[in-house]
Amino acid sequence: MGIINVSPESFYKGSVKIGEEEIAAAAKQMEQAGAHIIDIGAMSTAPYLETVIAVEEEIRRMKQAIKAVKNACDMPVSADTPRARVAEEAIAAGADAINDVTGLKYDNKMSNIVANAGVPVIAGAYSKTSATGRIAGTLKALKESLAIGKKAKIADVIIDPSIGFFREEGKNPFYTRMTNVPWYIRDIEVIYNLGKLAELGPACISVSRKSFIGHLLNIQAEDRLIPSIICEAIAVLNGASIVRTHSVRETANALMMLQLLKH
Repeated sequence: MGIINVSPESFYKGSVKIGEEEIAAAAKQMEQAGAHIIDIGAMSTAPYLETVIAVEEEIRRMKQAIKAVKNACDMPVSADTPRARVAEEAIAAGADAINDVTGLKYDNKMSNIVANAGVPVIAGAYSKTSATGRIAGTLKALKESLAIGKKAKIADVIIDPSIGFFREEGKNPFYTRMTNVPWYIRDIEVIYNLGKLAELGPACISVSRKSFIGHLLNIQAEDRLIPSIICEAIAVLNGASIVRTHSVRETANALMMLQLLKH
């Protein structure tokens, strides 16, 4: 899954594409590099940044980007948003799936919109109340999202452990507060224990250039490619079905080699 962010506030500026021509070019490049899905983000949800924008602006960005990607390639598109109005407009514009980092919990209209549209949803681990950073807290949050999806009769719910979104504090409402372990330790434990989470269903992992890598290795986002790929490969070995990445060509090559060698 290749990431295209049309949100200038996103943490990794290399993923930001502005204007239909730039978005279309990025989608074509990702398709040629081996992507199977394009994930479009129109508002950053990074917990440590002040990124919340008006719903109308997120809708405008999202619709423009979906149109550009759909005109450029044949890949399915997922719309990365926790807000139901944006999801509804994205689906109307041609989005094939919704990626909700809050696991259908931030906006109580989200589950019905996804169910009525008959599209899959990627449900991120999220809790509105404080949660434990141990694997049990992530399992609990994901099981709650699966229950919401089942109640709404969503056919396909893909889980995502939300690497980077369990924090002691944050600047937006899209993260889960935890205080019992350091956030970077929690993220490592999730990757290590991904097999337990994947028992719940298909798992999507997004570790690409994330801040736990930067914290552990003291490097900026633009220098996190190699450790990102190592984390992605370990995640696949531990049960990930979808890898959401900023670096499609490098990740696709790495995972192809992994597939050739692991047998």
